[in-house]
Amino acid sequence: MTTIKIISPIDGSIFAERAVASDDALERAVNRARAAQRDWARTPVAERVHYCLAALDALLAMNDEMVPELARQMGRPVRYGGEKRGVEERVRYMAGIAEGALAPVVPPEMTGFRRYIKREPLGLVFVIAPWNYPYLTSINSIFPALMAGNAVLLKHASQTLLVGERLQQAFDAGGLPAGVFTNLVLSHDQTERLIGSGRVDHVAFTGSVAGGRAIERAAAGTFATLGLELGGKDPAYVRADADLGHAVENLVDGAFFNSGQSCCGVERIYVHADLYRPFVEGFVDLTRQYRVGNPLDPETTLGPMAQGRLADHVREQIAEARRKGARCEIDRPVEGDRPGSPYLGPEVLTNVDHQMDVMREESFGPVVGIMPVHDDEEAIALMNDSPYGLTTSIWTRDTDAAAEIGDRIETGTVFMNRCDYLDPALVWTGVKDTGKGAALSSFGFEALTRPKSYHLRSI
Repeated sequence: MTTIKIISPIDGSIFAERAVASDDALERAVNRARAAQRDWARTPVAERVHYCLAALDALLAMNDEMVPELARQMGRPVRYGGEKRGVEERVRYMAGIAEGALAPVVPPEMTGFRRYIKREPLGLVFVIAPWNYPYLTSINSIFPALMAGNAVLLKHASQTLLVGERLQQAFDAGGLPAGVFTNLVLSHDQTERLIGSGRVDHVAFTGSVAGGRAIERAAAGTFATLGLELGGKDPAYVRADADLGHAVENLVDGAFFNSGQSCCGVERIYVHADLYRPFVEGFVDLTRQYRVGNPLDPETTLGPMAQGRLADHVREQIAEARRKGARCEIDRPVEGDRPGSPYLGPEVLTNVDHQMDVMREESFGPVVGIMPVHDDEEAIALMNDSPYGLTTSIWTRDTDAAAEIGDRIETGTVFMNRCDYLDPALVWTGVKDTGKGAALSSFGFEALTRPKSYHLRSI
């Protein structure tokens, strides 16, 4: 029997171990899901939403257990209370717009004809979820897919397998009909074979660019639709008219929350030369206040990264930048910080440029580079000089300028005076190697349905 072990980043111990589903069990799950979806699609939208909200309530009731469980799985400090607030905000918003977003589209009236476009569910949605925000990234697809009338199969990341179990418990407690949602523990080979089988109608994947390419290869020829949220290298631009204190406080949090393991975390900052020195001083002072340690300790503000190999990638980026002339502004020893260890303190790099990997390629860890710029044109050129495009934040008192700059940035979301946030009323999408597709807002429902036209003539 093949198993998957959750190795806790806290101490390297095995926190949990789960058996990989047999091929027969996977086949039964797919058959059950496809059969259940047919009845589920005929269930009124309001009733589907009711089941989803009941599951949400059940999930929120588990939060006190989920928070330390999550710390043991992927290292986020318990002081931050898990992902409860974001999960509730997103699910309740999508529930609130579901009936309107899924309602038929009716064109102008034509005498003797009844015309409309229905939004039909795609069928079977396969969600492949990551470990970094394991609840938030999952529910972005799962709940809207169910509200739209699809059945859902979930494969969660091996680092956070217990999240899939919690979601299954929540849907079961909410009374969701059997087979409409199924959590599965699968191997990579099983995952690829399922995608390539032609029995999945949509794949929602959040992960690496390499993973996204593997999904596309596996799905080739099946005509399944894909939603891919992949890498990011999100920039921030602090203009000369920015509120310095506000920018420093929020960008430090945007860079280092969750140990920098955020799809839309800030990984590079461009500051107008007039503010550069005071910005760096304030940023460094605030960064030095982080306390790295055991995430189960309420005093810890920065936990370990999820895996030692991920921390080693950040260490390699920092070392390469230093060889090319970068200055480490923190360079503070952290207990347990050594090759192979997930414990890594936050680092701020100055004297950086785009010849350094840390300024163009994803870090996904607690490091950020800060560069001075002389005007908007230089900032725009540098922000676009990356293969990724998920979010951009602009720090200024001039809303018109932020909008105009945002128009020229290759990105999925433009923020002004905030960062590292997902607004469920706005579409979540990316460009370039960050992937394709849409989640949340009414666009999220469009990605999980297909249009079907009715042209009925009276005679």
